[in-house]
Amino acid sequence: MVIWITGLSGAGKTTLCQALRELLKPNLPELVILDGDEVREAFGHNLSHSEADRILQVKRLRSMAGVLSRQGLIVIVGVLYNNPELLKWNRENINDYCEVYLDASLERIVQEDAKGLYKAVQEGLEKNVVGVDIKWHIPSNADLVFNADDRQAPLEMARIVAAHVPRLAAALKI
Repeated sequence: MVIWITGLSGAGKTTLCQALRELLKPNLPELVILDGDEVREAFGHNLSHSEADRILQVKRLRSMAGVLSRQGLIVIVGVLYNNPELLKWNRENINDYCEVYLDASLERIVQEDAKGLYKAVQEGLEKNVVGVDIKWHIPSNADLVFNADDRQAPLEMARIVAAHVPRLAAALKI
């Protein structure tokens, strides 16, 4: 199965992935995380952040997730970029697919700016930022939506995801 976690940069995707690993890995050793930033690094940062390269990155992630899932692994993917066609393809082609959207306001993310990304945009040092100069497409069919501005505890969010997915709930006996 594949759990696809998406949201703007700074919404908490990596944090939720880590919370899911902490919660589930003891009972589900077959769980793996594919973090968009880590996969980009593993491929040697050979893609830019242009929209075309972001699409290629998502295709890499979903191909890797599919290969791992077909081998019986539970794959959690944390990925920034999405568009309706990419998400539609996922839903139609990935067995046991669950989409989680972390809905965070751009205003809050810019204010916190944990990675300094938005400051770099303002200073003209960064471009091709989703939500700023690349359109952010709000997922229209997400299985779960969290209001990331509510600052819910990551482990509590992980428990909600687990309760929503029968295979995960069974492993935790919830």
